Amino acid sequence: QVQLVESGGGLVQAGGSLRLSCAASGSIFSISIMGWYRQAPGKQRELVAAITSDDETNYADSVKGRFTISRDNAKNTVYLQMNSLTPEDTAVYYCNAVNFRGGYWGQGTQVTVSS
Repeated sequence: QVQLVESGGGLVQAGGSLRLSCAASGSIFSISIMGWYRQAPGKQRELVAAITSDDETNYADSVKGRFTISRDNAKNTVYLQMNSLTPEDTAVYYCNAVNFRGGYWGQGTQVTVSS
């Protein structure tokens, strides 16, 4: 089992920045990929960014150049630095981890960007 706890969401004005954190515990040694997803009201959950155990990264086109995913293996934590936020980034952001047993989700953290 893997447990994920997100933090760092909140309310920010357009053009501002936020940094989300996701702390992993449990069977973390087996995690191959960690990522951030988001779900806006009335929309499907979508991948925002992901990072592999080899530090390869992948981003949604809508956030490329604005968001950066990184990981601190010593703290078992993944971060999502979000810059130049727009109201379209408003959503609940979920942390995800994948190991050989399957996928795990955090409880989500709300990000609201005001215009």
